[in-house]
Amino acid sequence: MIENRIKENIENPEQLEKLYRADKKKFERAFFDIYTEISGFKLADFWDVRLGFDSPQENKLKVSRIDILFLIVTCAITGFLIKIPQIFNISLEEYLFYEKNAGLIVLLGLSSYSFLTNNFFRNKHLIISIGVFIISAIYINLLPSNNDSNSINLAYIHLPLFLWCVYGLIYINFDTKDKTKRIDYIKHNGDLAILSAIILIAGMILAGVTIGLFSAIDIEIEQFYMDYIAIWGIVSVPIVATYIIRNYPFITNRIAPIIANIFSPLVLITLIIYLISIPLAGKDPYNDRDFLLIFNLMLLGVMGIIVFSISETSINKKQKFNEMTLFMLTIVTLIIDLVALSAILYRLGEYGFTPNRTAVLGSNLLIFGNLILIMIDLYKVNFKSAGIKKVELTISKYLPIYMIWTIFVVIGFPLIFGLK
Repeated sequence: MIENRIKENIENPEQLEKLYRADKKKFERAFFDIYTEISGFKLADFWDVRLGFDSPQENKLKVSRIDILFLIVTCAITGFLIKIPQIFNISLEEYLFYEKNAGLIVLLGLSSYSFLTNNFFRNKHLIISIGVFIISAIYINLLPSNNDSNSINLAYIHLPLFLWCVYGLIYINFDTKDKTKRIDYIKHNGDLAILSAIILIAGMILAGVTIGLFSAIDIEIEQFYMDYIAIWGIVSVPIVATYIIRNYPFITNRIAPIIANIFSPLVLITLIIYLISIPLAGKDPYNDRDFLLIFNLMLLGVMGIIVFSISETSINKKQKFNEMTLFMLTIVTLIIDLVALSAILYRLGEYGFTPNRTAVLGSNLLIFGNLILIMIDLYKVNFKSAGIKKVELTISKYLPIYMIWTIFVVIGFPLIFGLK
């Protein structure tokens, strides 16, 4: 991507000029998207002034009407799909509509908006994507509505993860050869999570104020608001956040690195205290199933923070404290993963294989392998003068393995374990 080429050549004036002359509009758009990341360089400041004369700030804030139309249409369709049980009087007790389709609908909305706003997609990519979503919808809805089946519940959980990978392919325009685009996708997801959380908090405040105001005049609108506004708004939040990231990138470019830099050391301190507190509290992941479940959920969360923090670390400027923090955080997370793995293996030996234990074992082994590679690369970054980009490339190369695992769980587990 041109953003990465600008970063890599930010101290090479001749190459920057070549990039600019090759495609002036694309260069200008990409430059302002990443300016907050490279603003400390003299050449970046020079280009900011140079491009600023031709593109005043107010012009950069203009958003096309077609983008707004695409946003409204996508949100409307996504909201309609999520309301299907109410529209067609489908019993949620007899048919697990949301367990099967909620993640699929949200990711369909995100993928649709990505296609609508992408001027360079190929028809075959659109056909492949539509085919994947249709097949996924048919498959997941043909599975029995059985909350007691662990293998089916795992399929419900892992299908959105698989479709998240499909959305990633759509986001990078199916360019699987350029590994840096995968990191751009991870960064996009971090930005999306942060902005979505902010919008949700604002939405909850608005809902509370609205319901409170109408209650004060003896008009009860709570049920109506939740059924027809809140649920529609919730599924639209990721799409609206994507719209903001796309059209106002300078907002998230300033927020996300700050969040990553603050959370990494805080999570490290919390994990160290947590590991020390486990034996003091008398908790045992080997015999306490619920504690082991929470342990694994925490592991997944920390792994996400590590990957997000690495993707938000500048590849141009050394940030020694952040890089050392990430290295230590990776080591502590590896210790947690080893404890979780030993507990899972112990329970497998004692109670045998089940869909849940097999899924947890597989995901922990994948995370363990990924963490080992990340730790090795972060060691080289901190002690061998390697660049943080090496870590990013390692993460990007590992992503297809997660995709293969999700496909195996969604399709293989119901077959292997007989819908148990």
